[in-house]
Amino acid sequence: MRALKRLTAVEFKLFLRDPAAFFWTLIFPVALVVIIGSIPSSRKYSPELGARGIDYYTPVVLVMSFALLALFITPGYLVGYREKGILRRLSTTPVGPARVLIAQLVVQMATAIVTTVLVLGTAGLLWGVKLPSNVGGFLLAFLLSVGTLLAIGLFLASVLSTTKAATSMGSALFFPLMFFAGLYVPRELMPAAVATIGDFTPLGASVLAFNDAAASGSPSLTTLAVLAGYAVVFGVAAARLFRWE
Repeated sequence: MRALKRLTAVEFKLFLRDPAAFFWTLIFPVALVVIIGSIPSSRKYSPELGARGIDYYTPVVLVMSFALLALFITPGYLVGYREKGILRRLSTTPVGPARVLIAQLVVQMATAIVTTVLVLGTAGLLWGVKLPSNVGGFLLAFLLSVGTLLAIGLFLASVLSTTKAATSMGSALFFPLMFFAGLYVPRELMPAAVATIGDFTPLGASVLAFNDAAASGSPSLTTLAVLAGYAVVFGVAAARLFRWE
């Protein structure tokens, strides 16, 4: 346990010393919420969206921050450790490479929590975005969303051998998945068939889970099943395929 605590502390320091990781996962989402809320039309009710623009985009930005963390930061670090031989060297010590993986996941989960507090706090204080009244439903949406995306990130870290490949694959997944999450075109304005497809993608289901938590108090069973399915499939695949060398 002492070794795990030290490794986690080291991983936190490395994360905070990485300007790109710190910026894209903590600063950028908050800045994006401020920019969206600064647009006067985003603070007015939109009949097409069924809400104000800032209310619509806050969960989208939140899910986007999770995607950046899972698809870029997580595989980037772990593939980099493998590429540099760090995991192989640790496998010969009492510390073991498994603790490095656990420490990395602790850091990413903590980062997701901090980002969530910053994004929701900023949106609430500046633009009056209401916080979910059902804390349990929101926590369920949060845990499943982050868990699903981190499982995908670990899968990428399992099957990719270079950081360049990890970055390329992260980009290849991020941009189309964010389309289905409603970042470029609001989901309410998409054709019905496209919106339905989005409901069954990891990011689309994550946004839907947060919207359900805000509207009805808890995500729908279908959304929970979609997220849990992705988490199990990619989590098991990552565990079976992960290479320490």
